[in-house]
Amino acid sequence: MHDNSILIVDDEESLRLTFEMFLRREGYANVKVAATLEEALELINNHSFDLIISDIVLEGDKGTDLLRHIRETGITCPVVMITGFPNLDSASEAVRYGAFDYLSKPVNKEKLLKIVAQALKYRELEREKQELIRKNERYQYYLEAIFSSVRDAIIAVDHDLNIIKLNQAAQQWLEAFNVDLADRVDKIPGEMGEAFLKDARKVVDTGEIIREHLVECVKPDGSVKMLLLNGAPLETGDNTLKGAVLVARDITVNRDQDTLQGRNHFHGFVGASEVMQRIYRLIENVGKVETTVLITGESGTGKELAAEALHEESSRSSMPLIKVDCAALAEDLLESELFGHRKGAFTGADRDRPGRLLQADKGTLMLDEIGDITQRMQLRLLRFLQEMTFTPVGSDNPVKVDVRVIAATNVDLKEKVRLGEFREDLYYRLKVVEIHLPPLRDRRQCLPLLINHFLIFFCEKHGRRIHSVSDRAMDILTNYSWPGNVRELRHVMERGCILCDAPNLLVEHLSEELVRSSRRSQTITTSVVDGKVGEQLPANNGAPRVKDERQELLAALEQAGGNKSKAARLLSIDRSTLYRKMKRLDIGPP
Repeated sequence: MHDNSILIVDDEESLRLTFEMFLRREGYANVKVAATLEEALELINNHSFDLIISDIVLEGDKGTDLLRHIRETGITCPVVMITGFPNLDSASEAVRYGAFDYLSKPVNKEKLLKIVAQALKYRELEREKQELIRKNERYQYYLEAIFSSVRDAIIAVDHDLNIIKLNQAAQQWLEAFNVDLADRVDKIPGEMGEAFLKDARKVVDTGEIIREHLVECVKPDGSVKMLLLNGAPLETGDNTLKGAVLVARDITVNRDQDTLQGRNHFHGFVGASEVMQRIYRLIENVGKVETTVLITGESGTGKELAAEALHEESSRSSMPLIKVDCAALAEDLLESELFGHRKGAFTGADRDRPGRLLQADKGTLMLDEIGDITQRMQLRLLRFLQEMTFTPVGSDNPVKVDVRVIAATNVDLKEKVRLGEFREDLYYRLKVVEIHLPPLRDRRQCLPLLINHFLIFFCEKHGRRIHSVSDRAMDILTNYSWPGNVRELRHVMERGCILCDAPNLLVEHLSEELVRSSRRSQTITTSVVDGKVGEQLPANNGAPRVKDERQELLAALEQAGGNKSKAARLLSIDRSTLYRKMKRLDIGPP
């Protein structure tokens, strides 16, 4: 069986039926027929064909009009023209509009099948050729993106040492040394220019690779810059030496962890803990690489912020970042939202609508709550990630886009894979790189920074003049477990700023539930420490806390005498949440 789609256009019913029968018996199952030019145009506008066979005369119309329409609309499939009255004019016109072949009647079975096989083979070769062209274009685009985004200075020179290409970092370096845009390496002054010239000449003259040439340069302001130079031959496809590529890295910039740990803010994130520094570095590194990223973490930990940071760190930052909440839409609505639909695809589809994938072309698409999509949507998404093509609802024509996908979830996808609720192949497609955002309880040292950040933000927003948070209020805020993470802290601080009409935010401006929960947490922690169930660890404010979540749950269950409802109240969580935590932490019945 052949899966090629073929259209036969002929105003003689006997010939249409005969050609259709020949093709179907040969295994071409997807064959459509049209008797008039209007029918043919309607089929062509609504279907994608691999081959069109048309009579050159169609009840007062000309088959060449059909051929002209096909070429003007950009359809690339081969067209075979058939006529019972061959003449030079009709043949010339058919060839002029790009007909694949021109046959005279009668057309027997062998001749028909032979020309069909040849045309479809040509179609396949053209597809492969176009795919190679697209791959080369994408490759060139990626090279340009990499070339412009790296922080090292890159200079490419020809055999005569003329500068043929330099990236933005190299331009900034030259400006820092008060050098106008140079057209030759030997026009770059100072120690940097001498080093570039020496290495470029050596590579061009000998074809050798220069590795880690350390250069000390003095800038016009008297400061010293240490450069590490590398050079390599620039060759053509036939191994002909065309010039050299020089790469210079500034190693005077302090890139160690001490510098990074000084960052309290990063693309909307607030926090200076080591775990947040690792996340900042990971986002910086992954953002510049064209790969799929899976962001995991509890609700309220900042997964949307992480997606925005990845987009801003990428070469796509000037293009759109499109966000889709997969949990907020039913399957059919999500399919239409992502892939778009054609007019009439379903009830209420009164016009064509481009999907979010098309809107995110050349940019980034964030799929939030990816763990909630159905098996059918998982399969469609997997196919898109494999081919970067999709078909809008109600359409037969695939659409190609260039989109970077970032997925986010607050559920354990690995567990859902184990239970058969999430496709394993899609899981690994999404998890090329995983960025896990820790809950607020695991980075308590960030709490004072976050509290002061939100205090300043909401004072400006609501016109309040609050200078600080009292010690008692700070103790309560830093001892609370924050099951809603940063989102919950934000809401608590906004409420406190609205209610506070004094210079300091006090305990009375916090909710009674929050105060009680924080004090219960302190009581549980103290009982754990006194009973030696867990190791005491000092918090930022000097209050003791348990070593990990498992010990906290065990302590609450012990204090509640095994009563799970009471233990859940002590921990300020729902009973169902307690059951899930006990299952996850392998805590059996007491």
